Amino acid sequence: MGAPLQVSVVVVRILSQLWKKPIVAVNHFVAHIEMGRIVTGADDPVVLYVSGGNTQVIAYSEGRYRIFGETIDIAVGNCLDRSARVLTLSNDPSPGYNIEQLAKKGQQFIDLPYVVKGMDVLFSGILSYIEATTTERLQNNECTPADLCYSLQETVFAMLMEITEWAMACCDTKDVLIVGGVGCNERLLEMMRVMCSERGGKLFATDDMYCIDNRAMIAYTGLLAFSHGSSTPLEESTFTQRFHTDEVEAIWRVTNEPTIMNGVVKDGI
Repeated sequence: MGAPLQVSVVVVRILSQLWKKPIVAVNHFVAHIEMGRIVTGADDPVVLYVSGGNTQVIAYSEGRYRIFGETIDIAVGNCLDRSARVLTLSNDPSPGYNIEQLAKKGQQFIDLPYVVKGMDVLFSGILSYIEATTTERLQNNECTPADLCYSLQETVFAMLMEITEWAMACCDTKDVLIVGGVGCNERLLEMMRVMCSERGGKLFATDDMYCIDNRAMIAYTGLLAFSHGSSTPLEESTFTQRFHTDEVEAIWRVTNEPTIMNGVVKDGI
């Protein structure tokens, strides 16, 4: 969100001048990844980044985190949260958590729009379908709120599984790291854990403390960048809501080891 970012930039500039400290720019997406890697010990996994504002499948190659697939419209967390409002679920402690708990009581699977385009996903069609049909279905006793929550989770998580598995095949990687707030969902973790196991790999996931946005991930990634000589002059310090994951040079990960992408071995940087 723009307003909090703007306030943060002003504070950072002030503290930098008061304390005579350098400014180090940090990308929010990359910070999630690096915190996940340090907490879990994952080396070079395919990353599934799922939150209220973002949905991306990412893998590292040649100095940057490359985006293999992402949402074309809304994020998976946004889809879950807005569906919870249609079902009049509480925001306490969070809409997504309440969907997860209610889904455990679901018994009937309801077909929902399943939209995967290549390596990308779309969730707005699912949300529109739920908004358009939920009231009538519930009034006619065609299903229960629990059935809808169950069906919603199974559908959107299956879409995420599909694009993640494609990325794993492209990168010849068996391990997956899940980061972002939706990574707290036990059903998503269970599905992904089974898929990784079937491919001979392992799922890496953090606890709730590090899945959701946190200050530690920003500080740690800033330390990584600074320890490798990165800093931002005061006059160039700013913020942007459109700073894509693959625009960041992950200078702390650059090695002389070869990388593999699409089955082709390439020299490192």
